[in-house]
Amino acid sequence: MNILTMLLKNFWGGSRTLRFPARPETHAGYRGLVRFNPALCTGCAICKSRCTSRAITFRPGKGEFTWSYDPGQCTFCGRCVEGCKPGALTQEPDFPPIYLTEGGLKVTYTVARKAPVRPAAKPAAVPAAEPAAEAPTANPVPNPVSGGAQ
Repeated sequence: MNILTMLLKNFWGGSRTLRFPARPETHAGYRGLVRFNPALCTGCAICKSRCTSRAITFRPGKGEFTWSYDPGQCTFCGRCVEGCKPGALTQEPDFPPIYLTEGGLKVTYTVARKAPVRPAAKPAAVPAAEPAAEAPTANPVPNPVSGGAQ
């Protein structure tokens, strides 16, 4: 009898799901959409190798590279953001927008490669002056042959 009561409550109790497109609020620890800043990207492609869901694709080219991100495929794990040393990737506590087709949210950037920054040349080393001759010690070592007498 309990199962029939539960079924009747579910049937006449109304909807318990959120209506489309209403969404719940996100909390502070939510890892959401990945944002890309092409001005900071060096083209190292570490983000692509760290992306387990293959939401990030990277295609190198001569003088430029193509970086793509599909939020519909992303699991929002944050591994790509953790691996991005220049800080070109960030995560915002936001849900992906509603989409109706596969790949509908995919964004692609074509970025020109930046010339590598070379460290400044070190100045020529100045040769060190030769050490001065050792000064005589105040307490001379006794002569073992003469029994200590000099």
